[in-house]
Amino acid sequence: MTVDAYLNPDFTITKKLIFLLLSFAGMLVCSLGIFIYSKVYARKYPSDKREEYLSIDFEIRLQKFFEMLIAGTAVMSFSCAYVIINHVYSLVASGKATDLTRIERYLTSTWADGKDFILLFLILFSCVINTVLDGFIIRLKILTSEEKATMRMLAMFYVILILMYLNNIGDESEYGPVMMYYFGLMIGRFVYFDASFKDFVANIKNVIINLPYMLIDIALTGLLCYIGFVSGYFLERNYYIVGLFHTQIFILACTFIIHHAMRLLYFNKKH
Repeated sequence: MTVDAYLNPDFTITKKLIFLLLSFAGMLVCSLGIFIYSKVYARKYPSDKREEYLSIDFEIRLQKFFEMLIAGTAVMSFSCAYVIINHVYSLVASGKATDLTRIERYLTSTWADGKDFILLFLILFSCVINTVLDGFIIRLKILTSEEKATMRMLAMFYVILILMYLNNIGDESEYGPVMMYYFGLMIGRFVYFDASFKDFVANIKNVIINLPYMLIDIALTGLLCYIGFVSGYFLERNYYIVGLFHTQIFILACTFIIHHAMRLLYFNKKH
């Protein structure tokens, strides 16, 4: 059982380029929508300060959207890894997969004995991926730590909603353990040991204010994922979450291109 079993051999380079262009078009539409909102919002400022405010406001909003996409991809990587590992283990446990290498036997026995610890490690690894992406590869320097934390929490909520939907439509995998981990992390974000009621209200307020970014992400990912399955780019037999993760990867690639293009062509000139 290899990773190739979860990939579609018919998803050729040409089809990948087509899907990448579709993802890029979707990202451009979302970015344009954010720009239009910033432009409308900037009208309340004096005309001599309007362009400066528009540039700063648009960059902040766009980076919040990018952080939402990055965090969503990182969180989804954990969920997808859990599904694949658990599926392979179930095949081994049921006797359907017998021709295993020594490493594969070791991994399956480790999963059986220390599943919870592996899940915790995968969560930590997804956090590392998130930090590397938004700190080095797609550097979102303008956002504060609090803003990044809010978008990452929304990304967890975004993935929880997706997993709840997948359970509802009858996907064969069991997402309960993953959702419980994320619920725990979200509760810990809202209610920590030295938090006051004021902190709790402030966290709720931040989530509500930034909720549109999550809704845009859901709409973009949902549409692209639907196109991917209808067009035969993704395989339903490999679980829907694998197709979702593929979609996130394509969106992330477009995020990288747009972020660096905007830095070169727009924001650097403004600053």
